[in-house]
Formats: sequence, C-alpha cells, structure tokens
Amino acid sequence: MKKSIKIASGQGFWGDLIDAPYHQVIKGDIDYLIMDYLAEVTMSILQKQKNKNPELGYAKDIPELMKRILPIIKQKNIKVITNGGGVNPIACANAVIKVAKELNINELKIGVVLGDDIKDQLDDLIAKGAELKNMETNEPISAVRDKILSANVYFGAFPIVEALKKGADIVITGRTTDTGLTLAPMIYEFGWSNKDYNLLSAGTVAGHILECGAQSSGGNFLGDWQSVPDMAEIGFPIAEAFPDGEVIITKHPNTGGMVTFETVAEQLLYEIGDPKNYITPDCVADFTSIKLEDLGDNRVRMFDVSGFPETEFYKVSCSYSDGFSAIGSLTYSWPQALTKAKAADEILRKRLANLNLKFDEIRTEFVGYNSTHGPLAKKLDEDDINEIMLRVAVRSHDYASVERFGKEIAPLILTGPPSVTGFAGGRPKPSEVVAYWPALIPKKLVRPKVEIINLS
Repeated sequence: MKKSIKIASGQGFWGDLIDAPYHQVIKGDIDYLIMDYLAEVTMSILQKQKNKNPELGYAKDIPELMKRILPIIKQKNIKVITNGGGVNPIACANAVIKVAKELNINELKIGVVLGDDIKDQLDDLIAKGAELKNMETNEPISAVRDKILSANVYFGAFPIVEALKKGADIVITGRTTDTGLTLAPMIYEFGWSNKDYNLLSAGTVAGHILECGAQSSGGNFLGDWQSVPDMAEIGFPIAEAFPDGEVIITKHPNTGGMVTFETVAEQLLYEIGDPKNYITPDCVADFTSIKLEDLGDNRVRMFDVSGFPETEFYKVSCSYSDGFSAIGSLTYSWPQALTKAKAADEILRKRLANLNLKFDEIRTEFVGYNSTHGPLAKKLDEDDINEIMLRVAVRSHDYASVERFGKEIAPLILTGPPSVTGFAGGRPKPSEVVAYWPALIPKKLVRPKVEIINLS
C-alpha cells in the first residue's frame, strides 16, 4: 500500500482553462489527473451533437489535450480520469487512441464506463417500476416523456475502480459524480471497501474540494480576493491523500493563487443541501464532521470526516425541450440613461401586447443597475449613471411569438428614446429552452459496464 498519492484537478467544467491540465502534469509530481467536464445542461448539448453526428457527444477538447500530455503521462506514469466522455465515451476513447497512434505511442489501455445513458431505455425502466418523478415537483415523467432530450444516471467511484483494476491508463466515463473522480484512485490505491463509509466520505469531501478546479485555490474567492496572488497563472488544487482518510489540499510550487483555510472552507460550502447528509452513490458524507487545519505554505489538512451507508437510489439527470427563448439588448447613455431604458422597455412591452403575442415569461434587466440583485438593487441617482444596457428576454412555447419579438428590438433605435447604441449581431433568434428534470432510480434497475480498449 502506498504511503500517499497525489490527485490533481485539471478541469472544473467544460470551458475551464485549457492549459490547466497541461500545467498540472509538467509543473510537479502527481499520480492522477482528474478532469470534470460535465454539468446538467452539458449532457443535453452533447446529446444534440451526437444526434447530428454519432461520432460526437463528448468533450471535444480532450483529443487536442491528449496530443500535449500523452507523452508526458506515459513517461511519468500518471493516470487520467475524466467524465468528458459525456454521452459517447466510446467515441471519446477512440479519438484518444487515434491521437496515441499519431504520437507513435504503442501501449495504452483506456477504461470506458458505460451504462449511465438510459434515454433509450426509459419506457422499459418505467415498466419495471422506475417512477422517475421530478424530485422538486413530484410530477410523473410522463408529463414530459415525449420531450426528453437526455437521461443519464449518476454513477459513483466503483466503476472507475474496476477500470483501474483492469490496468487502465486512462478512464473515460459518462455521467459520473464529480466527487467520484477523486474518490476512485483512493479506493483503488488504498484498498478501501464499499463499507468503509468514513474513508469513502473523506475521499468524497476531497473530491468536492477538487471538483471546481481553481475555485479552491483562490479563484472566485469571496473573502479577501485582492490578496490572491497572480491569478493570471493560478495553480489548480492537488489532493495528497493518505490511507487513513487524511487529505492535504495543496498546489504546485511557483504557481499563482493560494490554498488556505478560507479558500478550502469556502469551496466546502459550494452546492450542498443538508450538510450532514451529502448524498452520493458511494456513501452519505457528513460535512459537519470535517476538520481543517491550515499548515501554511499553501497546504491545508482535512481530516476526521465521518459518513453513512449509501442510499438504494441513483440520481438521474434528465433534460427536456421546454419551448423557445430569445434575448435582445440595447444600451442607453447619459443623461437619464436609466430613465430612457425604462421607457424603452415600456414601449416594447406595449407593442408586444398590441401584437397579441403569447409569452410564458418576459423578463427585463437593466445591466449596470439591477441585473445581479434584481429588486434588492440599491436605488441610484439616474442623472449620475453613465450608461445602462436594457436586456429583455422572452420565453414561450409558441415559436412565432419568440421570432416576432426578435424583430421588435431594432426598431426602438429610431422609434424610442434617444442616445441608444449597442445593437449588433442582427436580430435575436429563437433558441430552444432546455429544462432540467432531476429524478431517482433504484440501483437494482441499472448496472454500470466497464470496457477496456487496448492499443498494443
């Protein structure tokens, strides 16, 4: 059993710093590079891409990244784990194999975790007793069944562990929990069992700290953010994990950002509901048990985490088509910028009403005044505002109404208040609204499957 392993975060979402994973493998020693690409809306985007081209449906950044890091990770024996396979992990693995061949790499094992995509099995699963009720509204999935775009089960760490046991150098999954990417190497390296709930919870907490990339090493920091050094060269976090569940959060030396009690503690509060019951497929972690100790020099010790047995359900992330939307904007300048923008909004709304258009929602924001805080925005002296952007969004199940809205923005330039600019890019076009449907499914109804693709 190893004394410790170093697990480095390389991506917090699809669109994060492209160079981050490269820097993680070249700027210091690590054992694992984990990359989290998926969010709920990402799955629907990837499903649309796959529908148009069966060779797509994964994070297209991965093959280009592999061109840069494959020789390095082979030389340093660094394993890579990512959920960037999206809705097409096999295609992603094949793309990586193609890159390896181009680089004259002769030996490579890729573990692929399948089984999370249940879109084509929904009717059969419903017949077997999977109610898939909306976790927020309790509505039956039949209410949106014909509009479903994607449906993916959140698997945990153990399918990844299986791939590692089969000798995988790289593990590519579909919808795996963000925390499972980090937990899996600990289970594999330290021999933790599926009943070691305190240890599994410690690994889960470590995964939660790493899952958002540099958000735990000084990025997006709500404390004294101006004290964060060199954010232009920010170092992504690394978890140095030990067999007893202790974890030290750090980063590579000579990189920007900072790892402190405050940055780590703030990340621990990110996207949690009941802190005593942080539910994952692997365990239920008790966030109220976590202890942190700032060791200085960008090292924070996390220890004494406790947890409970996992539930009998997996979470399912579904997306469905829910109408159309469009957004238009104009910018008004001093004097009376806000007054002009408000008047333009009134004019626009009256014209839309006169046209008898059908909207489920019309939302107006005055960017520079209330787009962040809405009705809580502090009242301003309108004569002191240099400029205001009027941004209006509409949503409707009637495509024609949304399309006509897009034709009513530009006319305000010459038929509304004066001193207007900022109209560019043509008329706003309707885009499909993708809505989220969270549900639960009994674990006994779905099974992950692990395949190994060899290059030898």
